[in-house]
Amino acid sequence: MTGGAEPFSRFRSVGFSIDEAVTRLGVRGVYLAMGGLSNRESDPAFDALREQVLEDLRAGLSAGSLRDDPVLAGFRRLHTAVGVSNRKNVAAPENLLRHLLRTGELPRVNLLVDIYNLVSLRTRLALGAHDLARAAGDLRLRLTDGTERFVPLGAPEPKAVAPGEYAYVDGENEVLCRLEVRQVEKTRVGLDASACFYIVQGHEATGEDLLRAASEELIALTTRFCGGEARLLSAPWL
Repeated sequence: MTGGAEPFSRFRSVGFSIDEAVTRLGVRGVYLAMGGLSNRESDPAFDALREQVLEDLRAGLSAGSLRDDPVLAGFRRLHTAVGVSNRKNVAAPENLLRHLLRTGELPRVNLLVDIYNLVSLRTRLALGAHDLARAAGDLRLRLTDGTERFVPLGAPEPKAVAPGEYAYVDGENEVLCRLEVRQVEKTRVGLDASACFYIVQGHEATGEDLLRAASEELIALTTRFCGGEARLLSAPWL
């Protein structure tokens, strides 16, 4: 399959739901599907934009700013609420910012991934994307029961899933994203990805305005550099 070749119509019926138990924890987010995408390694215009954003972020970044950031602190509170260690389980946006602070740089993956990582850095929200051609059935954000299959990115074999954590799970009972910490091999976004499920996740301390602005920026940057169209699946204002 080449980028952009997969018809988005195939994925228009994909559903997404959030269990009330997760909502009660305080998880808040915007969820959407994008199709007709054309992914590639990089784009010179995006690279220039990316470097400017990273330069601005470096100027105000410190260990103290990460520790005291209210958005990042909200993810730690979510982890505590479900009995997960924050030392071993760092939310994706904080992990990216720690890497930027430590090295001054950000790893490159491919254009689709680099775009959502940049929005995550700017907003501190947890963003992720999953190749819809590799996901099964409808998707659901729910509490785990321990029976789920979970193969993290880079892992050679499945890892155990503890019951009572929140996770994004597909119709084959496979975890696509554990908390907002680890994504998986199954739905890794590669250069052939042409339709993706996107997560823009926050918590009780991230208001509707921030979630809306982040999702709008994600859509604008993605369509500018990778084409495609977006379909909103779930948002606090729906």
